[in-house]
Amino acid sequence: MAARREPAGSVRGHFDKVPLSTKLVVIIFALLLVGCGTITFAIRQMVSGYLIDRLDNQLTSQAQLAFSSADKLAQQAPTSSLGVSNFFVQVRDSNNEILTSLSSDGKRVQMEAIPQLKYGIISTPMLPSSGSMGNVTLNTPFSTPAYVEIPDSLRTSSTDKLTNEQREVIASAQSPWRVVAIRWVNSSDNSYGVLYIGLSMGDQISTVETITEYCLIMSAAIIVLGVSIGSLVVQHTFKPLKHIEKTAAKIAAGDLSQRVPKLPENTEVGSLSASLNAMLSRIESSFREQEATTAKMKRFVSDASHELRTPLAAIHGYAELYKMQREYPGALERADEAIGHIEKSSTRMTVLVEDLLSLARLDEGRGIDLTQPVNVTLLMGDAIEDLHAIDPQRDIQVGRIQLGADSTQGQFQSGINDGGLTFVKAPMPEITLTGDSSRIRQVVTNIVGNVHRYTPNDSPVQVSLGRVTAAIDPDVLGKLPSTDQSLDRFIEAVQISQGTKSGTDYAVIRMADHGPGVPADKRSQIFERFYTADPSRARQKGGTGLGLAIAQSVVKAHRGLICASETPGGGLTFTIILPTGSVSEAPVDQTQPVQKKGGWSRASRQSAVKTGGGQSGEAGEAARAAKAADAGASSNALGA
Repeated sequence: MAARREPAGSVRGHFDKVPLSTKLVVIIFALLLVGCGTITFAIRQMVSGYLIDRLDNQLTSQAQLAFSSADKLAQQAPTSSLGVSNFFVQVRDSNNEILTSLSSDGKRVQMEAIPQLKYGIISTPMLPSSGSMGNVTLNTPFSTPAYVEIPDSLRTSSTDKLTNEQREVIASAQSPWRVVAIRWVNSSDNSYGVLYIGLSMGDQISTVETITEYCLIMSAAIIVLGVSIGSLVVQHTFKPLKHIEKTAAKIAAGDLSQRVPKLPENTEVGSLSASLNAMLSRIESSFREQEATTAKMKRFVSDASHELRTPLAAIHGYAELYKMQREYPGALERADEAIGHIEKSSTRMTVLVEDLLSLARLDEGRGIDLTQPVNVTLLMGDAIEDLHAIDPQRDIQVGRIQLGADSTQGQFQSGINDGGLTFVKAPMPEITLTGDSSRIRQVVTNIVGNVHRYTPNDSPVQVSLGRVTAAIDPDVLGKLPSTDQSLDRFIEAVQISQGTKSGTDYAVIRMADHGPGVPADKRSQIFERFYTADPSRARQKGGTGLGLAIAQSVVKAHRGLICASETPGGGLTFTIILPTGSVSEAPVDQTQPVQKKGGWSRASRQSAVKTGGGQSGEAGEAARAAKAADAGASSNALGA
């Protein structure tokens, strides 16, 4: 049966299953192993080369001494070496024949010196046979194996019966030789030949092996120590990742408030922690927004169902009543009455559906044209006339808006001050902007209708218009919520613009009534769809509960802000801020001193109220009036 081959991806799959900490430790081990092995090999080669070079220098330096004493070789015993007992010397003639001479006892012996080791062990280099040069090159050192003669007493003994010294001597005798062949010349008879001189490499090999063993031991110690320290460092480094893992597990369990411990962002784990915390914050915010949106959607569906059910139930009821009474006398008159009720209910339902459709189109960015020129002054004049027409007895004051105190006199302007924006009785300025004229008119009309429905007919109303420059981008302003804090932020941007003499121009529309007002905790809800302060949803004062929601959507589509704040003295003030599309730049000539205009935020206004007793003139009067107005502020609820 053919062997089953595993797919190539299976190896990588098994590798991917290995923990990252284990991979790092294995990598550290591999790097240390390769590094120590490379260093050991390099040291071995360097020491071996150095010792061989030194050995070659010794051979060359001793060659002349050996040749000058060659005539005495015949009279020396094999253990003698002319004062160089470790050298092997052999003299050959011009035909590469080994020369011989008469010894002291009259025998012919070869002219060579052979060093003899302990225990009668003799080691000689293997040279070309007599009469042959072989592959030997003159004056070039070469290595050659050893020919060892061991006495019978040692050769016949087993290895385990030899002493350590005997084994070391035998191993040294078996070491190769380093030999050099040089030419010799006898000037007396013009004879010449070849002289072989060699040294055993046993000491060098022993030195190299000793150094190698030392390097291997040190390398093993370094690897063990490096892997141990590397494991500890990896475990310590991965502790934040363990914290991240535990935090992720808690978040997966539903605790979105968990955050990864902060670390220095210049580290990889610290940068990852910062990114994860930012991501978790966005996820938590998105989740909370989704929950809020879901809750609003459920409430919206419930409110819409309720609002639509009322006129539908009325239509159905009057239709059944007509059917029941059409056979009785006077049915025609009763039919007209039933049809009238049906017409009113259908009209209410039509208005509700049209408002819902308008909101849906605004949410999708449709149904609005932001390229039309809009005369805000003319539009506000029409709104004032409409309010006069529906409430003839109402006192309507018209004025302009400016910020805080008069910059030239350092005093409050007479009028109503709220949040730093001051109402001054004067003709409204001419202001035009680019937007959807019909939609902006719808915003103002909805606010006028809100004033008409929820305030007494004889309560005064202040309608004001002004142009201010603020150091805030319209895209940022359009995303702010409809709260008092957003209005304060806009006023601070206006104050900053007064110092820098640059920013974006905005048209500010304010309609302040003196009705029952809305509690502070309810003012941010009046722009919600179908919101009503009446829990019965009776809608006795008319309206669908969508007017202010439509106004907010239209203003945000124009990158503006609409909010409701408390009127000093009681009531509700609607503030609409719309960008005019123009930008004010700082003047080129900055050599003249610029006198900073005074501005009033809510905090500074309260401070002025507290210190009003110590002021004089119009400023003191305005502070005392503001204090009295705050003391009499009403917190009654009214419907949106």
